[in-house]
Amino acid sequence: MRIAFMGTPEFALPSLDALEAAGHEIAAVFTQPDRPKGRGNKLVMPPVKEWGLKRGIPVYQPVKIRLESVDTLRALQPDVCVTAAFGQLLSQELLDIPRLGTVNVHASLLPRHRGSAPIAWAILQGDAEIGVTTMLTVRQLDAGPMLLRRAIPRDPQATCGELTRTLAELGASLLTETLTGLEAGTLTPTPQDEAAMTYEPMLSREMSAIDWAQPAEAVVCRILALNPWPCATVPIESGPLKLLRARLAAGQGVPGDILAADPKAGLIVACGEGAVEITELQAPGGKAMSARDYLRGHRLDGSLAES
Repeated sequence: MRIAFMGTPEFALPSLDALEAAGHEIAAVFTQPDRPKGRGNKLVMPPVKEWGLKRGIPVYQPVKIRLESVDTLRALQPDVCVTAAFGQLLSQELLDIPRLGTVNVHASLLPRHRGSAPIAWAILQGDAEIGVTTMLTVRQLDAGPMLLRRAIPRDPQATCGELTRTLAELGASLLTETLTGLEAGTLTPTPQDEAAMTYEPMLSREMSAIDWAQPAEAVVCRILALNPWPCATVPIESGPLKLLRARLAAGQGVPGDILAADPKAGLIVACGEGAVEITELQAPGGKAMSARDYLRGHRLDGSLAES
């Protein structure tokens, strides 16, 4: 099939690779504009742009695709459009162009976790299962009829970054299966159950603070869900200390109090119910390391709760 692909981050790359391997024709890729990144604010290309340029595929970077790209997409005459973490809403005029519609690869078990950060929210809410849904795109965000849906158990020790890579591969496989069925006319779109729908907002830096009064399991989920961004943080004298990984631990005390902090026992902090061991962290200006290695050269005591 002739495909116009719309995506931006690394999550989209396995889907592109799978489409290419399946022999589909990628007529063009649409992605977000280059953005400044890092301390030097140097413009950085989105991963999907790099993928397209390496293969000599036309790349379009509209600021607002619904205003800038209608004629471009119409001229491409795609059989189908595919979106995977694109980051922009499509107008009905755009949705009407592809012969077979627009297929979205969404990293949740719809109708749960509509929105731009479904994997993080699945961890935050302690979901036992995660997964991917392919659906036909409509104007309302993530509300289109479902085509295929695949679930896997959530690894309770995996970070959001790790689960994103896992679901990107799962989504790529599900996408090729979806397009095969769509072309053959063997798929029946299934409306989502609006009564079971959940929608969560984008992640923000304001979410980095930890409420140690929550149960230990919720604190662990928060730390894992916010890795790699925006990262759970606690204040120390040299600046914000990023907490990257944690697990349940024995102990109890005043929420936020450090119960242990040495290379042998590890870094254990009391929660509202139970305690957690911080297993990986990153000091201000430093690299990610195990908490036990950090404690060989740094002292932590007192409380990690915000004053």
